[in-house]
Amino acid sequence: MGLLDDKIVLVNGGSQGVGAAIARAAVREGAAVAVTGRRPEPGEALVAELSAGGGRAMYLQADLSDAEQAKASVAEVVDAYGRIDCLVNAAGLTSRGTLLDTTPELFDAHIAVNLKGPFFAMQAAVADMVARKAPGTIVNIITTSAHGGQPFLAPYVAAKAGLMGLTRNAAHAHRWDRIRINGLNIGWTATEGEDAVQRAFHSAGDDWREQAAARLPMGKLGQPDEIADFVVLLLSDRSGVVTGSVIDWDQTVLGGLD
Repeated sequence: MGLLDDKIVLVNGGSQGVGAAIARAAVREGAAVAVTGRRPEPGEALVAELSAGGGRAMYLQADLSDAEQAKASVAEVVDAYGRIDCLVNAAGLTSRGTLLDTTPELFDAHIAVNLKGPFFAMQAAVADMVARKAPGTIVNIITTSAHGGQPFLAPYVAAKAGLMGLTRNAAHAHRWDRIRINGLNIGWTATEGEDAVQRAFHSAGDDWREQAAARLPMGKLGQPDEIADFVVLLLSDRSGVVTGSVIDWDQTVLGGLD
């Protein structure tokens, strides 16, 4: 449909999982896309795949836990394409920790990746948009756990709840600049990263996805490509005037009880 024709899109944390699915969907809808990631191999492989299909794509190596690298990712996109129209913050750290066993180091790591990185990437992107007096869109990938989450996700919840609040704060601050900022609280999703977490922290076997799906109302985990289509809609003009919304993209109904 060309929802993002001629748009310049940066997907931070875009080399795999949900971020990579968003990059694919954005290219399909006509955007030029830059993706960041810490490891070159998956990022470069994704860019090669997108380019082979006729898309415009570039990979930027960046550790989003470093605020300067988060800002630099935007600067590199502006240098390469002349501007940034859309930003997606999809990088995430999901390592486990409870209130009682989380170390200061683990807490700081979650804040750095899940909150500080998005904050400073948004700062740089919005600064470019404001300087050009141009509209833009930002989507933050958050989590339904930001509402409370499981006991073993304490530092993750703390950081992502901060990102949920930041999303609304920034949207309110820049609505008169015509910069729309929204968030997506995604639920349990079938990604490479989730597979690694399930195996590392929960002793999951090869059939964990099937077992998990059987316990869910829709009979499946969240799918990255479906999330990506929704994100593209939020990035595009077809989402109209929507800003400051944090949407629960999940099959669990908040407040519902059995």
